[in-house]
Amino acid sequence: MTEAAPPAGLGLARSEGALAGLRVIDLTRVLGGPYCTMVLSDHGAEVIKLEPPQGDEVRDWGPPFNEAGDASYFVGVNRNKRSVGLDLSKPEGREVLLRLLEGADVLVENFKPGSMEKWGLGYEAVLKQRFPALVHCRVSGFGGEGPLGGFPGYDAVLQAMTGLMSINGTEDSGPTRLGTPIVDIATGLFSTIGILMALQERARSGLGQYVDMTLHDCGMALLHPHAANYFLNGKRPRATGNPHPNLVPYSKFRTRTCEIFIAAGNDPAFRKFCDFLGLPDLAKDERFATNGARVVNREALTDVLERRFADEDGHELTRRMLAAGLPAGPVLHVDEAMAAAHTAHREMVTELGGYRGVGTPIKLSRTPGGTRAEPPRYAEHTDGVLSAHGYSEAELAALRASGVLVDARRK
Repeated sequence: MTEAAPPAGLGLARSEGALAGLRVIDLTRVLGGPYCTMVLSDHGAEVIKLEPPQGDEVRDWGPPFNEAGDASYFVGVNRNKRSVGLDLSKPEGREVLLRLLEGADVLVENFKPGSMEKWGLGYEAVLKQRFPALVHCRVSGFGGEGPLGGFPGYDAVLQAMTGLMSINGTEDSGPTRLGTPIVDIATGLFSTIGILMALQERARSGLGQYVDMTLHDCGMALLHPHAANYFLNGKRPRATGNPHPNLVPYSKFRTRTCEIFIAAGNDPAFRKFCDFLGLPDLAKDERFATNGARVVNREALTDVLERRFADEDGHELTRRMLAAGLPAGPVLHVDEAMAAAHTAHREMVTELGGYRGVGTPIKLSRTPGGTRAEPPRYAEHTDGVLSAHGYSEAELAALRASGVLVDARRK
């Protein structure tokens, strides 16, 4: 029999993946949780996404929308998953979940703390007893306890509350939200790490555990070096815009053709940088000879460098700097970054059918991950998933009739 040709596309998975055989039940929506489960799915985990009757709400966070009517926000973090429409508010729906958890390795959910317990599905009282090997990861805003326990959390709110906004922007702009939802994405990444740690420990003990992930904690974990500076000098960190608070030159500069970013991380690198620019005496100037002096005299050095760069082609200059071992690069817009030759070489744009997205950054030599399937339409895989778990056609029909299984989103 002739073997089927591999699908055409870019950045596709070329192996079963490092996590092949891992089964993940995904009850998450929006961004932090779905980002985590997409990372797992990129590397071979089977991810079954159970969506409520209204679906993951970010299916509506557009425009733009794809041909199926799903927003880019959903499409961007839900590839490789299978979707089941399930109403967990009904007891029969919770029984379906319990049946799906038989043989599952990981449960990821981001309900408000206390919701699973209210439904009789709490980890300590129920899931730990019934599925002792299960790793249960909960993603929440603040956790279930403490002064803010149980309160809802959203990325921008947590950027504000953890200090991230206060160090972003400039003194003139005031605290500024980072343009990317960094707290949500970081929480997804930290959650992935926590799950893999728990699975590694399970290989020794045979037992699962509860992974308690919060946007609050993950936002706090992103405060380097500002928290470290504060702990050492007791001074409130302030927004510095593009310049680094501890290093100079480590900032954005204007050239004739584009803006560029220069990163001279130590004194030898600065001397090499000055030699490259034909300004060897600059590194001998007592105002600039050490990083500490350059931090104090930041404005004077910036003025010298911007005059030097004024007639340069920034793209060509930074390419020569990189070739000389000096960290630098042009400030690109998103469309330019996606079209860059190195982006293509690293397979960081992935395509399959009508789907395009950012590829996996995790490169493994023997078990490379990547795109396996387009993001699912709502409830696209209900019959296939439940049939594989032993549900008969009659049972599926009964569950549909009772409203437990939902085939079309309820607006």
